[in-house]
Amino acid sequence: MTIYALSSGPGTSGIAVVRISGPETALVIKLLTNKPVPSKRVATLRKINNINTSELIDEGIIIWFPGPQSYTGEDMAEIQVHGGKAVVLALQNEIAKVNNCRLADPGEFTKLAFQNGKINLLKAESVADLISAETEIQRLQAIKIMKGKSSYKFNELREKLLKILSFVEAKIDFPEEDLPEENLKMIKHNSVNVLNEINKILNDQKVGEIIREGFKIAIVGPTNAGKSSLLNNLSNREVAIVSEIAGTTRDVVEAHLNIDGYPVIISDTAGIRDSKDEIEKKGIRLSLKKAENADLKLVVVDAKSIDLRGFLNDLLKNNAILVINKSDLLKVKLDPEITKLNYVQISLKENLNIDKLILKIKDNLKNKFISEEDILITRERHRQHLIQCADHLKNFSDKNHIKDFDKAAEDLRLATRHLGMIVGKVDVEEILGSIFNDFCIGK
Repeated sequence: MTIYALSSGPGTSGIAVVRISGPETALVIKLLTNKPVPSKRVATLRKINNINTSELIDEGIIIWFPGPQSYTGEDMAEIQVHGGKAVVLALQNEIAKVNNCRLADPGEFTKLAFQNGKINLLKAESVADLISAETEIQRLQAIKIMKGKSSYKFNELREKLLKILSFVEAKIDFPEEDLPEENLKMIKHNSVNVLNEINKILNDQKVGEIIREGFKIAIVGPTNAGKSSLLNNLSNREVAIVSEIAGTTRDVVEAHLNIDGYPVIISDTAGIRDSKDEIEKKGIRLSLKKAENADLKLVVVDAKSIDLRGFLNDLLKNNAILVINKSDLLKVKLDPEITKLNYVQISLKENLNIDKLILKIKDNLKNKFISEEDILITRERHRQHLIQCADHLKNFSDKNHIKDFDKAAEDLRLATRHLGMIVGKVDVEEILGSIFNDFCIGK
């Protein structure tokens, strides 16, 4: 089957790029242009016509990439035309007339590249991350993964496990033969080394995932403290409804920000108070859940009524900044216990000390995004496979200690399989759909 899709962004543009990949690609080019395919990898100007009537659709550039030396590993072409919606639609309608040609699914071009051995799963995922990158640090991380250092590391660890497995299976296949004592020590030593390396990778404070998904900030606190106003101020736009009526915010309102190149997801939550309203109570439960899962909490309180007992005290225990709003109305000094906390006094009405709060947020961001490790986990899928691998290696070590080689070998096989699942070295059909469905059509 031959697939096609608009590869450039949707909507009107100066130039639109339509990609084609598959065995009928050359035929499509010949039918559209009434000429043979152009020289490979050379931008060639051609008139693009209606297949049946030869009526001119547009003049455009055609680039021919014969397989297997192409992105997908198949015959492939890119057609560049003027980016009007009517032009693109007319071109796609003509391609659809050719037998065995259909519109591509999301991520199908990259999926083909993986299936044809052009890239591994980590690189495929990094392509998607590069396309969706909104900040510089996200772009740099995607490029870093694309360069293949993580792939090399996981493949290296997998090869080490395969080597250990060969010794264990040799013992199983030839039980009458005693393995030399130094080999038994080597098996134990090498498996522990691999386990230690995996645990080191797992101990990364989830920096890679935070970069990819965004640093989560939750604005929490009692009603009418100024939480929604703070969200609007930090976002420089009206994101949340602001009202003096307590309980106005009943759901979580989110805004995606770029702070000094760091991706941030900031959430305004329902004011926390005793309430008999079932909908409001549900909103409060969501607020507490959002605070629990946040990388940083901005606990906003009214300077005129600071009471840090109960839930506020709990919220301030970890990864929190106490934001004392309406501080322009404060007539007395702060309680000494409050001054011991990580706090900042602001006034949203007077735009007072907002810069100090932003600096505190930036300091927290910089600390969270710092990692000395070259190998970063960017997806929960990778983390779970590494956790499973580590668990099986621990089981292997325990069984190997008592020389239960049959069961030990199975744990070692499973550990090796989980490493292979990260880069796509084993049958991974069950996870391909979830990975490539996140891609845009045309990639």
